[in-house]
Amino acid sequence: MANYPQLDNASGVWNLREVYDAVMGGYWPSAKNRLFFMGGLHGNPYIATSTISTFNPTSGGTAELFGDLSSGDKGNAGASNFVRGLSLGGADWPAQNEFNDISYITLATSGNAADFGDLTNASQGHSAGSNSTRAIRNGGTSGPSYYNTIDYVTIMSTGNATDFGDQTVSTDGHHGVTSPTRCVMGGGRSPAILNTIDFIELATTGNAVDFGDLTATRWAPQTASNSTRGIFMAGGPSANTTIQFVTMASQGNAINFGDLTTAQTNGSIGNSGVVSKGFITGQNPGSGPTQAVSGVSIVNGGTTTDFGNLALSQRYGAVCSDAHGGLNDGYMGTRPLPFNEAGGDRLIRYMGNDGSSNFTDVGFLTISTDGNESDFGDALTGDGSQVGGMGNKTRALFSGSNPAVANIDYLTFSTKGNAADFGDRTVSNFATMPTNNNTRGVVQGGATPTRTNVMDYVTISALGNAADFGDLSQARAVGGEGGNTTRGLAIGGSTPSQVDTVDYITFSTVGNSTDFGNLSAARIDMGSANSTTRSVVMGGGTPSAVNIMEYFTTATTGNATAFGDLTTATIGPAKGLASNTTRGLFISGFTPSYVNTIEKITIASTGNASDFGDTIGARSDAGAASNGHGGLVGA
Repeated sequence: MANYPQLDNASGVWNLREVYDAVMGGYWPSAKNRLFFMGGLHGNPYIATSTISTFNPTSGGTAELFGDLSSGDKGNAGASNFVRGLSLGGADWPAQNEFNDISYITLATSGNAADFGDLTNASQGHSAGSNSTRAIRNGGTSGPSYYNTIDYVTIMSTGNATDFGDQTVSTDGHHGVTSPTRCVMGGGRSPAILNTIDFIELATTGNAVDFGDLTATRWAPQTASNSTRGIFMAGGPSANTTIQFVTMASQGNAINFGDLTTAQTNGSIGNSGVVSKGFITGQNPGSGPTQAVSGVSIVNGGTTTDFGNLALSQRYGAVCSDAHGGLNDGYMGTRPLPFNEAGGDRLIRYMGNDGSSNFTDVGFLTISTDGNESDFGDALTGDGSQVGGMGNKTRALFSGSNPAVANIDYLTFSTKGNAADFGDRTVSNFATMPTNNNTRGVVQGGATPTRTNVMDYVTISALGNAADFGDLSQARAVGGEGGNTTRGLAIGGSTPSQVDTVDYITFSTVGNSTDFGNLSAARIDMGSANSTTRSVVMGGGTPSAVNIMEYFTTATTGNATAFGDLTTATIGPAKGLASNTTRGLFISGFTPSYVNTIEKITIASTGNASDFGDTIGARSDAGAASNGHGGLVGA
C-alpha cells in the first residue's frame, strides 16, 4: 500500500485516496480525546510537583499517572498537537527560579518528558496556544518583570523557540484559547489586573492585535476552546464562578456564558478543551489545590458538572489535549462531526398560555438528558399564545402570537437571558407552521385571524425584516412542520376546516409550495420533530385531542406512516422543530386540561412515547426552537 504523503499531522488538504490509505494503513494521527496535566503546585503547604497524569473526560473517573517532568515545575504552560504535548517554562517552589526549558511527551505512550529546547527567555505564568503545527508562548513574568514576549516552536521538530512578535501589553496570566488559525489571549496582570483580550494569527509572525475585553478583570483564567469558540473560566485575584466566551473568528468583547458550581481561582495553564467540553481544576477558596475536575459544554454553556478527579491535587500547572479546537482543521477521522461541535442539544421553550393567562417566561431543556425544564430568561413581548419557533446552530427565533403580531424575537442558545428584537414579518399573524435549515427560516401560513397562504423567510444569521418566499397551496394555519437541510414541510392544519394536506418547499429556492402527500387523517395543532431523514408529527386534534404519531421520509414525497402513540391524547404542544438529530420532544399542551408534561421519542425507530420530565408550568401553544434538529446537519 502506498503511503501518500507521510505528513506528521492531520492538517492541510488531503485527497480522499490519501485519507483512505492513512486511515487504513494505521498512520493517520487521530485524536484519542484525552487531557494531560503536567506539574503544578501540590499539597498544603505547596510543593512543586513533576507529576504528569492523563484524564479521559468521556468516561470520567480518576486520572491515571503518565510519567514525570524532569523536575518539579509550576507556572508552566501546555500546548499540543495530535502527537506531542509540550510543557513550556515555569519555576520551582518556593525559590521561584524561572526556567526557559521546553520538554515534550509523546501522547500515545506513557513515560517521562524529554528535552525539546529553550524559550527565548525564562518565565512563569505565561500562556500557550497551538494548532497542529505551531506552539506559541505569550508573556510571562520573572521576578518583578513582566514580559510582552511571544515566541514559537514547530511541535514536531525539536529546538529553541523563535521570536514571533509582542503582546499589546507586558503581562503574565494572559491566558489563551486557540482555533486552527488564531490564538486569543485574555486577562492577566502587569501588575494591575487586566480585562484585555489580544489575538495573533498562528500561521504568520507579528505583534498581537486588540480583540476586545473580558466581562471583568481576571488574572490567569483557565481556558478551553473548540474550533470556533473560546471560553475563560474563573481566574484571580479572588475566587469566582464566572465563565465567559468569545467567538475567535471575529473581534469583540467576551459574553457571560455560565457558572462554576464552586468558586475557584487560577487553575492549570493551557487549552483544557476536548472539542465539545471545557474542563477546569484549580483552587477552592480557603483551601489548597483541588483534585476535582469539572466540565462545561463549550457549545451551550450553563453550569459546570463534576467529571472526575486528578491523580493528585494540582493547580497552576500545565494542561494540554489531543482534541482541542486548534486541531480541528483536517479530516476528523474518529473525532466528533463538526456539527456536534457547533451546536446540537439545547431546546428553548418560548411563552405559552393556560387558557386564562399568557406567560412571558422562557425555559430550556437538554434534549439528550431526561429532566425538568430550567429558566432561561424572559420574552420580549407579553402575548404568549400560538407562537412559532425556529432554530439554527446559534440562534432561536420566535414569531407571531395571538392576537396577531408581526414581530420576530430572538435569543442566543449559548447565552441565557432575555429576548431581543430581530425584525418584522410581512404580515401580522399567529398559529404559523415554521421550519428552517441552518441558513433560512421560513414561516408558513397562519391566521390573522383569517387563514393566510403567505410564506415569509429570514436569513437567521442577519437581523432584519422578513421577505416574501411564496405561497402555500392553500391558506391554512395551526398545522405541523418538518424538514431536512434542503426541504421544509407544512403538515395539516385548518382552512378553518381540518385538512390532511402536506406541502413542501426547497429552502434555497424562493417560490410556492408543492404537494408532498397526506396525513392519515385531517389534523391540527401537532408537535413536530425531525432527524436528517424523518419528519415526525405528534398528537394534535381532529378537532378532539389524539395520541397519534406519524412520520414522513422527508427526502421522498408520499403519505404518512404510523409511528406509535403518545401516552395521552394531547393537543397544542410547543410549536417548532423540537428535537436533536435522534430524539424528539412533545412539550406540554392540553388534554383538555393544561399539562406540564414532556414526552420523548427516538426518531429513527417507531414506537410509543415515554416520559421525559416537566415544563416550568402547565400551558399550551408555546414556541419551541432547537439548535440540533435534523435540518441543520451538514448545513
